[in-house]
Amino acid sequence: MFDFYGVLASFLLIHLLCDFYLQPDSWIAAKKASTYRGWQLYAHAFLHGIGLIIPAVIIGLSWSSVACMVLIVSISHFVIDWWKVSVNDSDRFAFFALDQVLYIAVLVAIAFHMTEAVTLDAIMKHKQFPQVIMVVTGYLFILKPTSIVIGSILKKYTVTVDEDNTQSTFKGLIAGGELIGYLERTLILTFSLVGSYAAVGFVLAAKSIFRFGELNKEAGRSMTEYVLIGSLLSVVITTIVGAFISLGLDVKLK
Repeated sequence: MFDFYGVLASFLLIHLLCDFYLQPDSWIAAKKASTYRGWQLYAHAFLHGIGLIIPAVIIGLSWSSVACMVLIVSISHFVIDWWKVSVNDSDRFAFFALDQVLYIAVLVAIAFHMTEAVTLDAIMKHKQFPQVIMVVTGYLFILKPTSIVIGSILKKYTVTVDEDNTQSTFKGLIAGGELIGYLERTLILTFSLVGSYAAVGFVLAAKSIFRFGELNKEAGRSMTEYVLIGSLLSVVITTIVGAFISLGLDVKLK
């Protein structure tokens, strides 16, 4: 019986090579322009299927199993790619992330089938399963839910800006601030869980230099205080989440 993680790792390696390194930019443009009418869509899907022959032969699959796997991967990749290039605004990150999740889901399903000893019941009973769920829940909480919490708290604070700068400055802060918050909280939680609190300080210092320096030039004091409150709320919530996860994982806080 094959090792699930070894099989999946080899599949993911082939996927990364075929999707990002062996696919020319001309194929990407042609797929968007011609969709199913261009040969590039078929070639790219077939490339993914053929690529999996390498790990399949190494681990000793029968040729009938290899042929079946190549067919499943090629067809599924073609359907997913066709859907993506047929959708408007397919260049958005959401579509990119979704199609990658679908690709990987197919590979995970095949790896599960090849390693029948690995079952969902066995995974849920694994001694590290609760810890994994705890960490994943923590990361999910610090993203959108935390943004909603911070946004709700900041609603009672008013911001005064010059009329000329209202559209450019305030909208830019709202749109870019959410993404900055996601990245900031992800870094803080990651560094907290591994005990690298000096790196947390570096993240906060770097953000302060770039963010508040520009605010002092473009907006008034109220805008600076507004962003400062949001930043501190972000740090406090993430630090508390990280502390609770560390305690749950029985990690010694330094």
